[in-house]
Amino acid sequence: MEEGETGLLLQSNKELLSSGYSIHEYSEEIKKIKSALTWVFLDQSNLWRAGLSWSLFFILTIGVPLVSHFMFACLTCDTMHQRPFDALVQVSLSLFATLSFVSLSSFARKYGIRKFLFLDKLYEDSEKVQQGYTEQLHRSMKILSSFVLPSFIAESIYKIWWFSSGGTQIPYLYNAALSNIFVCILLISSWLYRISISFLVCVLFRLICSLQILRLEEFAQVFEKESDVSSIMIEHLRIRRNLRVISHRFRVFILSTLILVTISQFLALLLITEPSSTVNIFTAGELALSSITLVTGLFMCLRSAAKITHKAQAVTSLAAKWHACATISTLDDMTEETPMARTVTPQMVYPINSSWDTDEEGDGDDVLDNTNMVPIHASTISYQKRQALVTYFEHNKAGITVYGFMLDRTWLHTIFAIQLSLTLWILNKTIGIS
Repeated sequence: MEEGETGLLLQSNKELLSSGYSIHEYSEEIKKIKSALTWVFLDQSNLWRAGLSWSLFFILTIGVPLVSHFMFACLTCDTMHQRPFDALVQVSLSLFATLSFVSLSSFARKYGIRKFLFLDKLYEDSEKVQQGYTEQLHRSMKILSSFVLPSFIAESIYKIWWFSSGGTQIPYLYNAALSNIFVCILLISSWLYRISISFLVCVLFRLICSLQILRLEEFAQVFEKESDVSSIMIEHLRIRRNLRVISHRFRVFILSTLILVTISQFLALLLITEPSSTVNIFTAGELALSSITLVTGLFMCLRSAAKITHKAQAVTSLAAKWHACATISTLDDMTEETPMARTVTPQMVYPINSSWDTDEEGDGDDVLDNTNMVPIHASTISYQKRQALVTYFEHNKAGITVYGFMLDRTWLHTIFAIQLSLTLWILNKTIGIS
């Protein structure tokens, strides 16, 4: 397996050298990703490492939380040290970590890191896309740290306070101080391991989507230069295939995460709205941290999916605008003998009223989604070919899908409406809000 990985690395390096790409930067980012996987014990390149990875997974994701819940329930402790929501916290985090670990293990076993991150075909893209993807690789490690470290620090502070102030209320073996220190470190390690794995899958999904966005932005440039319809279709088919592959790989993870987050948050809402529940920062602090972790991971995946779907569907609008500009230019050439007619040369751009854009800046305006007219480089392409291309785009929408459902903004609005309705229904049943 390692020899195949090395051979693929050498082949890709040769191809990248021919494209003028920086091998040093590329290799450094690959090493960082592999280091991150090794750090969370997800490197399963051989039998020994796979056994270690699965052993630590069972210990830190299932064993430690299970023993902690039953051994340190602290039912007889004071109200500040009781943990009434611990069962929900441990189950939800462990399920999320299990889902992430199984997904990552499956991806690594089936595809390998390079193929999974689409690095094996990166040499086919332009230098701009390669450079942009390298920056996204570097940024992904920072994003992962920015989400993991705050949660880890908050949990560490809470656990240290809980064990240091609990005194003899907390069960211990032989020596109270040594027992509490050992168990505290074990629980903090379990928390760090679970949230790291959970966020890692979400960050990798965001990274893969960012590569497709870079390709879509590069693809949009074909409408600003002389291009052939067949080459445009071939490139679009390649992008659609990549999006379909991404959807197939992550559909189980996204759907399972959505169901898990929905159930866990509604159970949390039911528990904290019970009349007998004691809710404060000491009893519900861990519940708040776990909820933030789950919701943030789901939000990252849904936002990345919706963003790339929006970009992919914006190609249809761009093609229609390109077709309209070319048709208008052709008609102007045909009627140039009319005094009011005005012919636009292939290098000119149709003028646009500057007041359209200066009043308010659009959200996310770029080459794929803006109000600027496109240059006319379609004089050699017939009207029928342009119309056929626009029709093709209209009936072959690209984007991230989950079992046939397109993850666009409309789909997200539907999810929000359903979640809000269920929340109001639960509040009406528990505290009487109608």
